[in-house]
Amino acid sequence: MIWNWQQEDWPNFKYDKSVLEESENNFLKNSGILIGAFKHLSENNKKKLTIEIIGNEALKTSEIEGEYLNRNSIQSSIRRQFGLQTDNHAITPAEQGITELMMNLYESFDKPLDDEQLFSWHRMITKGRNDLKDVGRYRTHNEPVQVISGAFHRPNIHFEAPPSKDMKKEMKYFIKWFNDTAPEGKDKLPILTRAAIAHLYFVSIHPFEDGNGRIARAISEKALAQNIGKPTLIALSHVIAKQKKIYYDELERANKHNEITAWILYFAQTVLEAQSYTQIQIEFMINKTKFYDRFKDKFNDRQSKVIKRIFQEGSQGFQGGLSAENYLSITKTTRTTATRDLHDLVEKGALTRRGERKHTRYYLNVKSLNFSQIR
Repeated sequence: MIWNWQQEDWPNFKYDKSVLEESENNFLKNSGILIGAFKHLSENNKKKLTIEIIGNEALKTSEIEGEYLNRNSIQSSIRRQFGLQTDNHAITPAEQGITELMMNLYESFDKPLDDEQLFSWHRMITKGRNDLKDVGRYRTHNEPVQVISGAFHRPNIHFEAPPSKDMKKEMKYFIKWFNDTAPEGKDKLPILTRAAIAHLYFVSIHPFEDGNGRIARAISEKALAQNIGKPTLIALSHVIAKQKKIYYDELERANKHNEITAWILYFAQTVLEAQSYTQIQIEFMINKTKFYDRFKDKFNDRQSKVIKRIFQEGSQGFQGGLSAENYLSITKTTRTTATRDLHDLVEKGALTRRGERKHTRYYLNVKSLNFSQIR
């Protein structure tokens, strides 16, 4: 197998610009809508949403690589990074490291990329590890870097990276390309195109002993943020984690040649889906504020506890709706009181009711927003 980096046209990637125009335009349009909608949030909700998305991205970018961290620890670490009160949750080195990377990305997205930023990110995500030879520097070992699956006696090689001796040269060209294609660079590229190429280009080089996927996704988010002039707060890793096999399949298809239209189209669609997820989160925050404004001081303590618990489930609410059994479990009240409370919440318009008898379910009564009118 001849890999992309072994071919004569490496790293001169080719792609059909015309088929990418619609995605590029949609990203710009959606970015304007999201920026406008974000302005409608209170300062407190802006912080909550920022912490939620950064925390979820830290969790998911690690999960993609098979590392499962604790959500509460991640959230606590990010709150601490923002200088906010925390619950003093125990935080492992891995959890601290990935949140440091995400916060550094959030705070320094507009800075040019250089070796030291990449080395710093690598030190962050390898905190607490003593199994690596090269930490905070490009790999130096002589063995080939291969992505392999299957039995030991009959391995399936999905990819082989350039030899370690070429890392400094390859990364010099990569960093120059990344900075030259930035909004103020001499070879400016469209937003999604640049972010997609940056990801594939970096993981094809595979410059670190470990952590290349997490850093590649951070580089893509940096590219997106640079082009819109502020942190994107889009759930890129959240979407990739949901379709991890597709993600790896697309990477494998793209690493065999340097015509990468299909890869850019895949990546662009992933980014647009991530934007949609963020839009849902903003809508949820706005609806939550409007809901509490509308029903201020109209709930008893039991009802308030249940409403708060439903909102804690996020934009999707309880899977399948709130049942009477859910209400009993949360409030520890009697069935008669639960029935009366739920009927009252429906009468007030706080909840809607669907189904009958044991199949009755309750849902928060919130309206969808017309985001095209929010600027």
